[in-house]
Amino acid sequence: MKIALGNDHAGLSLKETILKLLSRLGIEVIDYGTNGPAHCYSAPIAEKVANSVTKGETDRGILICGTGVGMSIAANKFKGIRCVVCSDPYTAKMSRSHNNTNVLALGGRVLGTELAALIAETWLTAEFEGGKRQYTYDLVTEIENRNFK
Repeated sequence: MKIALGNDHAGLSLKETILKLLSRLGIEVIDYGTNGPAHCYSAPIAEKVANSVTKGETDRGILICGTGVGMSIAANKFKGIRCVVCSDPYTAKMSRSHNNTNVLALGGRVLGTELAALIAETWLTAEFEGGKRQYTYDLVTEIENRNFK
C-alpha cells in the first residue's frame, strides 16, 4: 500500500506519529505536507493528496490539520474522493467497511497521539465489505457523477 500524507502547520506534531505508524506497518508514503511550524493553508495540501489518490499514484490518503474538517472539505471537492474526519476508531472502521472511504482526515489539535494512531491503524486495516454496501456505494457514486462535471 502507498499513502499520500498531507498536513498543515496545525497537523505537524501529529504527522510524526502517523509517519511512525506507517513505517511500522510497512506502508510507503508520499509526503505532501509541511515540515515547519510556519502558517500554511490546508486546501492546497488537500488538493495534492486528493490528486495523488484520484490519479492512482497512491492507494489512499491521510490529511492532518487542526480539526481535520478543513482538509476534508477541500479533499471532498474532488471526484472520486471519499474523505472522512474521524475522532474514534469505530467511525474509522465503519467509514472503510461500509462507505469505502479513501482519505482519512485527523485533527492535530483535537486528538491525542495514541488515539490518532489507533484511528489511523484501524482505518488502514479495515476493508470494504461490498455486498449490500456496494449498492449504497453505487448510489453515492451516481450522485457524484451527476454533480461533478
